[in-house]
Amino acid sequence: LSRRVCAAGPQSRLSASAESHVQPVYQPYLTTCQGHRLCSTYRTIYRVAYRQRYRQLPEATASCCPGWSRANSHSLSCNRALCWVPCQNGGSCAFPGRCSCPPGWTGRACQTDVDECASQSHGCSQLCINTAGSFHCACQDGFSLAADDKGCQPLVPAPGMDTFSQAGASSEMKEEMEDLRSRVEALEQKLQLVLAPFHNLMPSEDVGADPISRLSHSLQQLDRIDSLSEQISFLEERLETCKCLEKA
Repeated sequence: LSRRVCAAGPQSRLSASAESHVQPVYQPYLTTCQGHRLCSTYRTIYRVAYRQRYRQLPEATASCCPGWSRANSHSLSCNRALCWVPCQNGGSCAFPGRCSCPPGWTGRACQTDVDECASQSHGCSQLCINTAGSFHCACQDGFSLAADDKGCQPLVPAPGMDTFSQAGASSEMKEEMEDLRSRVEALEQKLQLVLAPFHNLMPSEDVGADPISRLSHSLQQLDRIDSLSEQISFLEERLETCKCLEKA
């Protein structure tokens, strides 16, 4: 019958059926005897009656091996596997005590998630993120996921805008701004020293230099300070642009 049937053989079962038979019925009645007397007698009639008849009928039976059962009560084959722990996550019982799991799950009851990112078969070009029963690819900053959901392609900057998203460029810009600020402060200190003689309108014989030359030199220092201030403002605008690109 089947390799999963451990015992098979004939077995009898008790079967009941109804059958008909002729049943005699005795009916008493009165009649006239000798001497004009009434006598009691009987007569026999017959009728059809029914009765239950029991008999033993042979029947084939099968005993399934441990871990197997019949698909239905009328089948003699034992083709249904039994799993003592119910299969999870869409799995089905394929062998006694072991489930057949869908992709992404493993274990006897399909209870363990498969980490696809642990092997190199995921196909992601940059980042692999494992999920319950599956996974998906991701990209690093500055890249976007390609149409195949596995590869990564660099982001295209908007036209007319400089990209200063790298941390190295931002740090260099900050250092340059600090250097310019220190130079401006030094020039302002020198200017204060140069203009100090002119704060007193009273003539002095100890000036030691031509006041016109000192004034011309002071004006040149002012021009240098204005130029450095403009450079600082331009760098600050570029730094704000970098911050906006990093947030985007």
